Amino acid sequence: MEKATFAAGCFWGVEDLFSKVKGVIETMVGYSGGHTQNPTYKEVSRGNTGHAESVQIEYDPAVVSYKEILDRFWEMHDPTTPNRQGPDVGSQYRSIIFYHNEEQRKEALASKERLEKTGKYRGKIVTEIIPAVPFYKAEEYHQKYFQKMGGGTCHI
Repeated sequence: MEKATFAAGCFWGVEDLFSKVKGVIETMVGYSGGHTQNPTYKEVSRGNTGHAESVQIEYDPAVVSYKEILDRFWEMHDPTTPNRQGPDVGSQYRSIIFYHNEEQRKEALASKERLEKTGKYRGKIVTEIIPAVPFYKAEEYHQKYFQKMGGGTCHI
């Protein structure tokens, strides 16, 4: 099993979409990319922790490749909107790929470059590609939120 971590706006929607990918074994929502240790949802929502709402997944590379996971990441949000996804505004909703090893870094950079060359977006892709940093699991009521609440969406 391998691990991948992403931020792409509201973590409920990101988790829900990744949970439907064949080969993704586990998903967990949380906070990453900031300076506050063990932040709470309330703190992150204020936008002063530096953290982004993030999703960490565990996947089976024999079933789904990291490239395929990256393709899904790009499809599930607008990577050209800095600090925003849909109605959600703030640095906690920014787009980030947190890479866990050198291979993931290379693949993430290559996938971003491929997407830029397609001309799909008029604006510049603002997604950060940075080393994985501490991931703080969100409160339990946020985990698998859409499954618990019977559906919903907060993404494209």
